[in-house]
This record gives sequence, C-alpha cells and structure tokens, in this order.
Amino acid sequence: MSIDRVSDPVQARERSTAPAARRRLATTPGAAHETRVRPALDRGAVTAYLARAARSLRRHRGLLDRLDASLGDGDHGENMATGFDAVLQALAEEPASDLGALLRNVGHVLVARVGGASGPLYGTAFIEAGFTVGSVAHLDPAAIADAFDAAVRGLSRRGRCAVGDKTILDALAPAAGAFRAAVEAGESLETSLRRAAWAAHSGMRATTPLVARRGLALRLGERSRGHQDPGATSCFLLVRTMLAAPRDHARPAALHAAAGGCA
Repeated sequence: MSIDRVSDPVQARERSTAPAARRRLATTPGAAHETRVRPALDRGAVTAYLARAARSLRRHRGLLDRLDASLGDGDHGENMATGFDAVLQALAEEPASDLGALLRNVGHVLVARVGGASGPLYGTAFIEAGFTVGSVAHLDPAAIADAFDAAVRGLSRRGRCAVGDKTILDALAPAAGAFRAAVEAGESLETSLRRAAWAAHSGMRATTPLVARRGLALRLGERSRGHQDPGATSCFLLVRTMLAAPRDHARPAALHAAAGGCA
C-alpha cells in the first residue's frame, strides 16, 4: 500500500471524545500497544487517496454513464468525475487544517458540484465522517471504522434508504461492516481495506436483481430489475481505490467486461 505510516504514538493517540467503540478498543488489554504500532493515515495519505479516486472515476465514467442510462439520466459517471476533480481543485486552493475539516470540505464540494441525488448523498457521507473523526491529524484503523459507520448513517438518513433499496448504500454498508469486523479481529489496515473492497463488490453485484425503491429508478418499477446500480458501482470504485495497489490502476477493461460486472 502506498500510504504513509506514522510511528509517533502521541500523534496516533485517540481523542478523549472518540466514539464508544474506539474507547472500548483502547481499554482492551494489550490494545494500547496495538494502537501505537498500527499504521495511521495523515493528510497527505488522504489527499493521495482522493487523487486516486478522481482518476478512477474519470477512467470509468463511461461505464457509470452507461449503467445510469438504464436507470437514471445517464450522467452519473460524468457527474462523479466532475465532482471529484472539483474536490482536488478546492483542496489545492485551500488546504484543510485537519482531517475532519478536510473530509467535510470534500462533502460540501460534492453537494455543490455533483448533479442528481449522488451529490447530496456522497456529500453527506463525507461530511458526517468528518464530524465523527474531528480535529485530528491522523486516522488510525479504529477511527477509519468510525468514519465508515458515520458515512453509512449519514447517507442512509439523507437518502431515506436501507440496504436492498438498490442504492449507494448497498455497497457502502457492507464495506463499513467488513472493515470494522476486520479491524476488531486485529487484521492489518491493508487486509481490512481489502475485505471492505470485496464486501463493496459483493454489495454492488447484489443490486442487479433488485427492484429499485429509491431515486429516479423508482419510476421504472420491475423494469429496474436486471440492471446494476450505478451509485453502488461508483461506491465500489471509491472503496477499492483506498487500496493503492498497482492492479487498481491497471486493466480497467475488467470493469467494463460485462456491462456492469466488476473484477
């Protein structure tokens, strides 16, 4: 993984106002030592992730547009690529002071620049994640798990959706659950992210047989069955891109192979 590792245990220390799940981890016997030695992400690593995400969305916007043409307006890929390009520009012009502010800034840009329902949904997810992590300089795995969970809650509330409604949430919620389970099992950050990516992939693929219950696809009724949800697909791309592995930037044809199939 091409993420920065932080060896300073003081910088990785959890805030006293951290959510209960993180406090439980910190009070588990041996957890203090584990927290000190586990990797954390700094602003440079998060910004690098956002740059990779923007590249991935640009590379796959044609696929996302084609998926959206079957269920919506046919512009999900273009909207997402434009939105994340705007995120990179905004961060370059006005860097955030801490990671909570950075994530909230990302969310506000997405709300303003991504068209359709995806902007408010993804924007709310990032904003809620930012509020949850707070004014920190580094994110350890437990904090990332908290951010994932906050994103799920925010998106679900904003979209008034649940898993099975054929939305972004069908990929995001399984990813968050898999990541937290891996972290709490003591898996490495890389393994935890890989499990999240696989869960997002499975959730994305599971949208194909569903009948849409939210969004523009709702108007199609039974005709929405048999089409992979474009929002769940872009969510998978965003989760997968958290792994900065070479294969994530190679052979994009694997995603295009079967009109919505993803490798």
